[in-house]
Amino acid sequence: MCGIFGAVSLTGAPLKHPGCIASMAAALAHRGPDGERIVGHEHARLGARRLAIMDLTTGDQPFQHPDGSIWMVCNGEIYNARALRDEGVHAGYPFRSTGDIETIVPLYERLGPDAVTRLEGMFGLAIWDDRRQRLILARDRAGEKPLFWAQVDGELRFASEIQALLTYPDQRRRLDPEAAALYGVLGYVPGPLTMLEGISKIEPAHVLVADRTGVSQHRFWDPAQVSARPSRLDSPATLQGTLLRAVERELMSDVPVGVFTSGGLDSSLLAAAAARVMAGENIHTYSVKFRERGYDESAYAEAVTHDIRTVHHVVTADDATLERAFEIVTRSLAEPVGDPAILPTYLLAEAAREHVKVVLSGEGADELFGGYPTYLGHTAALAYLKLPRPVRAAARWMVERWPASTGKVTLEFLLKQFVTAAELPWLDRHLTWFGALGPGGGAGRGREAAKTVPDVACQLTAFPHDDPLNRILWLDFLTYLPDNLLVKVDRGTMLASIEARAPYLDRQVMELVLPAPSALKVHGFTTKAILKEAASGLVPPAVIRRRKRGLSVPVARWLNAGLASLADRYLMAPRLFRDAPTAALLAEHRSGRRNNARKLWPLLMAELWAERWNVDTEPA
Repeated sequence: MCGIFGAVSLTGAPLKHPGCIASMAAALAHRGPDGERIVGHEHARLGARRLAIMDLTTGDQPFQHPDGSIWMVCNGEIYNARALRDEGVHAGYPFRSTGDIETIVPLYERLGPDAVTRLEGMFGLAIWDDRRQRLILARDRAGEKPLFWAQVDGELRFASEIQALLTYPDQRRRLDPEAAALYGVLGYVPGPLTMLEGISKIEPAHVLVADRTGVSQHRFWDPAQVSARPSRLDSPATLQGTLLRAVERELMSDVPVGVFTSGGLDSSLLAAAAARVMAGENIHTYSVKFRERGYDESAYAEAVTHDIRTVHHVVTADDATLERAFEIVTRSLAEPVGDPAILPTYLLAEAAREHVKVVLSGEGADELFGGYPTYLGHTAALAYLKLPRPVRAAARWMVERWPASTGKVTLEFLLKQFVTAAELPWLDRHLTWFGALGPGGGAGRGREAAKTVPDVACQLTAFPHDDPLNRILWLDFLTYLPDNLLVKVDRGTMLASIEARAPYLDRQVMELVLPAPSALKVHGFTTKAILKEAASGLVPPAVIRRRKRGLSVPVARWLNAGLASLADRYLMAPRLFRDAPTAALLAEHRSGRRNNARKLWPLLMAELWAERWNVDTEPA
């Protein structure tokens, strides 16, 4: 695990700013506090900041082919490295390390860019083929590990985080209006866009190939094709076995491992599965204790981990610690992260860093198995629409007059969300419930706003059409998961210099669950139906029955209290979202008429980001 970076000339000219390579390394020091190494010549240089997890003594990157023709850096873990190493040894490759990452070098030597199709794991990687003057960039199937790139004046530069690219004096910092419109609607930016013009993300399961003939990209794994296959998910036992094997693979480490736990189904199942592989006393578990009762689930987490007999740690998240996390996150990241759960994620990672370097986390379970209340809302909307129009109007009138609460996912909040969008087309409804301002919320500038819903809808073009609820799950898997949740967990953990792994996003798990009919996932008003059955015998029944609450922070209260002056300063007259009714939303929130925290928080994060990184927000 590490932060990777580099620059190559695609014209044959010397690199224009070779001194910036060291600056890129410094910008990514938090991703790799255990070492730094840079290789290259005047036309190409790449490097890594290392977080030592596997092969602690011989695993320093970059790795180079013995003849000097191939250089490679990789951020992540390769879970099928043992088989790949055997193939490399059989082919006569002289390994200098004992870890997982070097296995990519002989694999590339034999297969070229197609080598990434053989990799099982999470990764953002770069390969420079000096003989062919060719750069390869690739990212794992689900998008667990990040990778950004920019092309400036014949050079292609890449890095694990955007701030490394901003060390170059010729890298523009102009707002991308299309990305800003999408962010305003969704609360995140779908790939390949970023909030900055000229800087792109490598999308999940994509390979970029760059040489003197140009830059091309292609997908090496297609979730649409996977989702169109006949379902193989025939029983909860099949799912349980696949999950147990995934957890066993992802416990691969030469350093201690932990699990982030909430007391809910996803994390409890991971902790229980880990305890099947290693003794509970060798597993560290971490949960957040909030001062506000409605947000605190630490007692549930402690009860579960007591049964498994892990070494359990409770991390307090009060106003002071959350405000400290807020300062670190907003100061450090050169992209706005609109999910407030990054704050407790950082606090958990900071505490975990004292004992472990690797944690398992439950990202992906909700999107694969249908875990969000939103999915039940779509089912309920079908029944709601059958009611006479006057009855629906009366229901809206009553719900809208219910006094607002600043609590966590209250019934009042859910009902107001429901009646606001239940009568919209399914995609508009979903983006309204699940996004920030939602479509039509005034987030965009001109035509960019009007394009938002069609742009999101086109993600599903190649997916099957016969299961409407599955199409919603697939959409969240393609967008919300990689561009919001996995960003939150990667940046939150790496700011504290630890690695997070998501066993639910193991390839075998994804390929088993994606094609499965939605009735196995959401059955009536039961979410994650088959996952709950698979957890039986591993997780206490009380955990399986608990209502999902999710990791969150008291943002609604903050906007009226500790962050009130900051919210006034940035939201009364925003720079990025000038057409958005932020002032009216804030006034409504302050009056108690409606909890608008979900809409306002991402916009506040974006405004702070633009000022911190001196972003040019004026229209071109």
